[in-house]
Amino acid sequence: MSFLRDLRVAFYSLMWTQGLAITVILTLALGIGANAAIFTLVRGVLLKPLVNRDEDRLIYIRQSAPGNGDENSAFSVPEIQDLRASVKTLSAFGEFSTLEFTMIGLGEPRVVQSGVVSGNFFEVMGLHPVLGRLIGPQDDGPKADGVVVLTYRFWATTLGKDPSVLGKTVRLGWGLMGDRSATIIGVLEPSVPYPQDTEIMANIVTSPHHLSATMVTFRLHRMTELFGRLAPGATLDQARAELRSVYGAMTKAHAESEAYPPKGNYQISAKPLREQITSGARTVLLVLLAASALVFIIACSNVANLILTRTVRREGELATRAALGATTGALRRMLLAESLLLCGAGAAVGVWSAQPLVTILARYASRFSVRALDLTVDSSLLWVGAALAVVAAVILAFVPRLPSAGTSNGLSLSSSGVRITGSTNRRQRIFAVIQIAASFVLLAGASAVVTTLIALQTTQTGLDMRRVLTINVPAMAYGKTPQQVVDFYKESIRRIDALPGVNRTSFGMVIPWRDTGFGMQFSADGHVHTPGEDPRAQWRIISPGFFASLGVPIITGRDFNDSDGKKDTEPVVIVSETLAKRMFPNQDAVGRHVYWTDPVLEFAQGVSAAPHRIIGVTADIDDEHIVPEPIVTIYGPFEEGPIFGGRLFIHTGADPYSLVTPVTRIIRAMSADQPVEHAATLEDVRAEVLTPDRLNSLVFGVFAAVALSIALVGVAGVLAFSVSARTREFGIRLALGSQPPHLLKGVIAEGAVMAGAGVLAGAACGFVLARLAGHYFPDVKMPGALPVILSAFVLLTAAVVASWLPAARAARIDVMQALRSE
Repeated sequence: MSFLRDLRVAFYSLMWTQGLAITVILTLALGIGANAAIFTLVRGVLLKPLVNRDEDRLIYIRQSAPGNGDENSAFSVPEIQDLRASVKTLSAFGEFSTLEFTMIGLGEPRVVQSGVVSGNFFEVMGLHPVLGRLIGPQDDGPKADGVVVLTYRFWATTLGKDPSVLGKTVRLGWGLMGDRSATIIGVLEPSVPYPQDTEIMANIVTSPHHLSATMVTFRLHRMTELFGRLAPGATLDQARAELRSVYGAMTKAHAESEAYPPKGNYQISAKPLREQITSGARTVLLVLLAASALVFIIACSNVANLILTRTVRREGELATRAALGATTGALRRMLLAESLLLCGAGAAVGVWSAQPLVTILARYASRFSVRALDLTVDSSLLWVGAALAVVAAVILAFVPRLPSAGTSNGLSLSSSGVRITGSTNRRQRIFAVIQIAASFVLLAGASAVVTTLIALQTTQTGLDMRRVLTINVPAMAYGKTPQQVVDFYKESIRRIDALPGVNRTSFGMVIPWRDTGFGMQFSADGHVHTPGEDPRAQWRIISPGFFASLGVPIITGRDFNDSDGKKDTEPVVIVSETLAKRMFPNQDAVGRHVYWTDPVLEFAQGVSAAPHRIIGVTADIDDEHIVPEPIVTIYGPFEEGPIFGGRLFIHTGADPYSLVTPVTRIIRAMSADQPVEHAATLEDVRAEVLTPDRLNSLVFGVFAAVALSIALVGVAGVLAFSVSARTREFGIRLALGSQPPHLLKGVIAEGAVMAGAGVLAGAACGFVLARLAGHYFPDVKMPGALPVILSAFVLLTAAVVASWLPAARAARIDVMQALRSE
């Protein structure tokens, strides 16, 4: 009951200082709200259990070849069969192959992100349907009927949870490999659509490619992700040991084949499924959590200074209470009651403001983890806010020093003015330095992120970014021969070229930075391979005019023409400048020959291993890396094929987006089932790829700005209170001849010293934290010298500016008023 009385007294006491109370509440709301929102995000993405049955028994198995720069080379069917036959610590394996199917029969024709799965996949993953049934063992094998399961997100967002989709037949196509019909049999429960934002899952018979002989027998044909479920009694460490043993025996047995070249250093590893799912977001979310913790520290330090200021102004009241017999414990309990009221109100405001913040941050985090797509606000927001409020209240209650009945501790009963004891003055400055230090760490980190973004955005690509419109028009082979597919694109290009404002239209395999192409081993006539050399080139199929439509020059030789690539003509290619220099140093590459030597030619149907004469050398087009690198590329004419992907590039002098409707109308008039999707300029494609970097800059920039603002207010507050308490001192100094500019410089110097100490402390702490984090998170890098120097300059300048107002007040003190102030 006594504490309830303290709470009532505290409430009425705070009502007399409403300005202070509101400032404290809003400051704490910033710190508590940010931390509650970030922790909710971290819990939802990193810590919350999956819906999968016995998820702690699920593992993700990865094959990698570090020597080839391949961290996840997936598995081939023979490799999976070897593992399944020998590994006993896993009760079952689940297989998942990522494909892009063209789906017709369910609304607009569209390309869907798909997974081709084994019959036991859903059983292994421990997932259930919310509608119909899932793919099972009865759906395995080449004679099974084609079936499709919709993911919950696709069913809910695209189809509006329409239950009538069950039993509908759709047509699934994969380029020139052909198409298959499949029946929708079920909808998967809400779950993480790993390894990507999958929309549908189909059985193996829906993919002609999966039924081909090379897919089933060729050890190099790696395109399957592998999952496993631990056998009863088996541990993850045991499974890892057995996988390494079996894998070692397997690679040794096939050492003479081309599947495991020594340079590749092939390895196998396994990790818990949840760890794999969250790996893309782990670093950025934990860094974000650390940033929010720094904001909380800054907010508490700022509020601690306000509480210290209030305590000094209440010295008469506290000393009177002590003289009348109040114990230190009773006084401390009174302060705790006030702190709990302030922190509780701050937490309430913070939690209220955190709810929309969680939604915003979830969209941000979805760029790094598909698990954030379905994040919702839950009770964790409340208990995190409550816990932070209690922590802050305890800290603030024990910040001030209190008098006792026996000693005033520097607090005087008779004092009518404001006097700061040495202890209080030191504490205020320490809290101000802490704020500056934490702000410096945040500001340096944000500066590093922003500097990186600026460097990426200003990098020259060599392409005409603003005037090139790209459109996905995937190859459709329904009842068409390869030549008819080529003719479809040629006619599309002819009709689009006739539109007003179109300068040039061309065909390509991939849209730069958005799509992933693939490369193969190759060689060239007269080239002598050095030991360990494994020349690889990116392979691109293009139409005549491709380079002109992108604004890329042909350095020597010529472009393709309509006769290149046709039957009974000499095979020809165009190569990148880097390839020409590497393979034919100090020579003219035009007229020389290159040819493919990669073992994957066994299943790359339509790719000829015959020597191809080089007819042109073009400037490098790095369509993979945001920062262009020297790239080795071989371009083939689309008359020769084979046609994969299907992208149109339209160079225009008009508004590129004004062409989307007429182009769509042209293509749909030629084929009503043809998807026409993802129209965007190259500039916008690149901006979309840079979205995660831009979001990082925005989020960390906001945190740094908030922290800097609170810290500067704290510095200004400490100096303002110091000036107020030293009014008599300044009056005496002015009376003795000191000049106002001297006082001005002195107060500003105090602010600069605090800022300098904070920068040094922040630099030291930041260095230690970055080194420590680097051991656990390889993605965390030390910021460069420029962001650090820039952050220090901004912080010191801002601190001096923040010191100006209290300094100017000190310089304007009236001598007589100051001498009469006490």
